[in-house]
Amino acid sequence: MALIVQKYGGTSVGNPERIKNVAKRVAKFHAQGHKMVIVLSAMSGETNRLIALAKEISPAPSPRELDVVISTGEQVTIGLLCMALEEMGVKARSYTGGQVRILTDNAFTKARILDIDGANILRDLDAGSVVVVAGFQGVDDAGNITTLGRGGSDTTGVALAAAIKADECQIYTDVDGVYTTDPRVVPEARKLDTITFEEMLEMASLGSKVLQIRSVEFAGKYKVKLRVLSSFQEEGEGTLITVEEDKNMEQPIISGIAFNRDEAKITVLGVPDKPGIAYQILGPVADANVDVDMIIQNVGHDGTTDFSFTVNRPDYEKAIKILEGVQGHIGARAIEGDRTMAKVSIVGVGMRSHPGVASRMFRTLAEEGINIQMISTSEIKISVAIDEKYLELAVRVLHRAFGLDQA
Repeated sequence: MALIVQKYGGTSVGNPERIKNVAKRVAKFHAQGHKMVIVLSAMSGETNRLIALAKEISPAPSPRELDVVISTGEQVTIGLLCMALEEMGVKARSYTGGQVRILTDNAFTKARILDIDGANILRDLDAGSVVVVAGFQGVDDAGNITTLGRGGSDTTGVALAAAIKADECQIYTDVDGVYTTDPRVVPEARKLDTITFEEMLEMASLGSKVLQIRSVEFAGKYKVKLRVLSSFQEEGEGTLITVEEDKNMEQPIISGIAFNRDEAKITVLGVPDKPGIAYQILGPVADANVDVDMIIQNVGHDGTTDFSFTVNRPDYEKAIKILEGVQGHIGARAIEGDRTMAKVSIVGVGMRSHPGVASRMFRTLAEEGINIQMISTSEIKISVAIDEKYLELAVRVLHRAFGLDQA
């Protein structure tokens, strides 16, 4: 017997038939004596539909009112799942984020969880009920409905598991675990039995879409045992995300390859080579909520230097406009950009104890004629910016070079 939190994504509850299938799975766990808390997303496509509906009324809707609208998607699925469970003779009770009292800050559409009161949930579990909670939402201390941003249901699931001290948080999605890379790009990609929080955090931040990055941060911080499983397969252990690598096993050098197609590079040419110039360039960009990723400042020459950095492609135009506005102030000769960039990253805690990983990565890309334009590293990852047209080739050759296609 265990206390288990299960989170089901939008495709898992995409229609009444799938909701009934989730109910069967939950009922099976409940019959085995487990205490079950279920967190649901809205039906797939529903949040987008609600946002589009809001924008038909107002091109820039009030964030508070937008949260009121888009939080209703999850309210539908929790009610329907409880009905399906009760039809099967299983006691069930649904809760919105506000009814649980998932307390958040008041940053509408991207709120952060501050506290969770698990008393009602635990009382219902002790009474033999399955508890079904709306993901992606909470309330601020004034009682306003808030939502947690894209993928926020993962965060709800992990945060609830931490609050009620669950034995495991299981994230059910449309894939059966975490893979060495995207199987749609590399058919030989393998499912990992385990991966560390550190590696999963890097993979999520670098473009792997399996888990929302905030949920991984939460799980690592509160030591929540996290497992990724498929809601469309009856069997399978999925991938367990653990706090530490298994000390008894030889750690693979690289665990996975992440990539992101949506990169753009901006270069500010001929700026004065003096203290504070990086802040003068990046300060206004950061003030506009544009995330900067890789940064390179060239060696100064004749008192000037070139400064390059990458941003997400949707932020490219905004960043260029900001820099054109401060070009005269910072004394830049010109501003250039390239919106056809991609980022490829290799990730693995095994890098710590294996020298030569970077040189193998660079040699592999060079042999395919792939030019590296920028590089960034951390203790367990190496990322390179390359031309987008070489992205899939780069992922395939690196996957093979580091033996990720081998069991």
